[in-house]
Amino acid sequence: MSIPIADPAPLEEGTLRVTPLGGLAEIGRNMTMFEYDGKILIVDCGVLFPEEHQPGVDLILPDFEPLRDRLDDIVGVVLTHGHEDHIGAVPYLLRLKSDIPLIGSGLTLALVEAKLKEHRIKAFTLTVKEGQEERVGPFDLEFVAVNHSIPDALAVAIRTPAGLVLATGDFKMDQLPLDGRITDLRAFSRLGEEGVDLFLVDSTNADVPGFTPTERSIGPVLDQVIGKAPRRVIVASFSSHVHRVQQVLDAAHAHGRRVAFLGRSMVRNMTIAEQLGYLKVPDGLLIDFKKARDLPDEQIVYMSTGSQGEPMAVLSRMANMDHAIEVSEGDTVILASSLIPGNENAVYRVIDGLTKLGANVVHKANAKVHVSGHAAAGELIYCYNILKPKNVLPVHGEYRHLIANAKLAQDTGVPAERTIIASNGTVIDLKDGDARVVGQLDLGFVYVDGSTVGEITDADLKDRRILAEEGFISVIVVVDAATGRIISGPEIHARGVAEDDSVFDDVTPKIVAALKEAAGNGVRDTHSLSQVVRRTIGRWVNQRLRRRPMIVPLVIEA
Repeated sequence: MSIPIADPAPLEEGTLRVTPLGGLAEIGRNMTMFEYDGKILIVDCGVLFPEEHQPGVDLILPDFEPLRDRLDDIVGVVLTHGHEDHIGAVPYLLRLKSDIPLIGSGLTLALVEAKLKEHRIKAFTLTVKEGQEERVGPFDLEFVAVNHSIPDALAVAIRTPAGLVLATGDFKMDQLPLDGRITDLRAFSRLGEEGVDLFLVDSTNADVPGFTPTERSIGPVLDQVIGKAPRRVIVASFSSHVHRVQQVLDAAHAHGRRVAFLGRSMVRNMTIAEQLGYLKVPDGLLIDFKKARDLPDEQIVYMSTGSQGEPMAVLSRMANMDHAIEVSEGDTVILASSLIPGNENAVYRVIDGLTKLGANVVHKANAKVHVSGHAAAGELIYCYNILKPKNVLPVHGEYRHLIANAKLAQDTGVPAERTIIASNGTVIDLKDGDARVVGQLDLGFVYVDGSTVGEITDADLKDRRILAEEGFISVIVVVDAATGRIISGPEIHARGVAEDDSVFDDVTPKIVAALKEAAGNGVRDTHSLSQVVRRTIGRWVNQRLRRRPMIVPLVIEA
């Protein structure tokens, strides 16, 4: 559903305004802005990872534009858990104002602080845990334990005089979690009795029937695969998936193998998790990567990043034979993660590359080496029945996930008019138990490209795609400033057009004739003459070569 761009009216007294800035109709960039009595609370601040049609982009941020003139009104940023799609954009927000308080659990803040250290930012933090209540500006916050694919995840209940909001963050209802920390349905029930006026709920698996399998079910599969592997084992997973790494460590230890972490983020995050007690490492199990190469092949497991086919991550570099570890016949590679939508082609390219090198590649499609961290439809229905929310805002998911989640809410009795299918930038006002859409902000993608933030536009990305797919042609012509007569050229050079430059001999007379005609009509300015050159060669290339390359004409006066 497309909501027309419209600025909302000024916020009325006693009303809570809720504006998602990211995370709707996409998997990533999760960020929601809550405003009450002139103050702003933010929940999550994550990144989106680029797809193939966004060449050269490193990260995609939420659009901070609605906050730029109101940074002093922000009373805090609540971070529900430590995944990149919820914390990755924090350094870029704090570049705008470094003393915005960050609120989250111990592991979440430790991961954020390590990231901020790389950006040379010292944060103001408040560590909270489940059951804790804090007042931040006009917002009364209560934190609720939820289970996810990273330890220490929290839902947050937000109380204002306008009503009670519950935001789940990412969650599932694993009843046998490795750390024994289940989603606190007793707290959900208590909040339901109090009356949840607006429920912001994870939608990622809303279109998956039944219940998400338990993380514990992965252990025996990993144990079996690692136990039967004849040579080296390489396991790729998210660098923050502590529970998955724990099971790899346990399986390696059981089969007399040692483990080396590969990838800067994997080393950093697992070091933090071990120091804080979230990762239990048997004595002598870990070994430095450089020393690991001296071990016999059957005694080592490498735990790496790159499960999404990222070009510069460890696994992709192995597949491209661009890493110190050279994958060869008899090695076993386990991709112990899900496929983020949009990454499928990149991941299958990596699988193909590793298979060609002789590896046995084990992944979700041929073995149960991954379970999701998100609640499936059955779990969501349980939540709706426990909470009985007055209004529902599905978040965190692509459009089909949001629609599926809204349908589940309606099946449990939430009226259709109270299930809001929003977009990033949709402005929702909550007052007296009624949530309604009151505006739509015009938000865009903010691209991080190397050291630049927000400088790259969609037009730049279009140019990059044209360069990659269609090639590049430059035309240089020197003309007499007074008469417009050609003194030198046209000189034509092409790259990526798959033709020898001599093919352009046929179009050279056409360019000369077009410029002569323009000069005869009194055209003298170089911009207009450049456009004549562009149109002439562009038409010819399209008809003759069936291509639409980037054409850069340069007309110089002499």
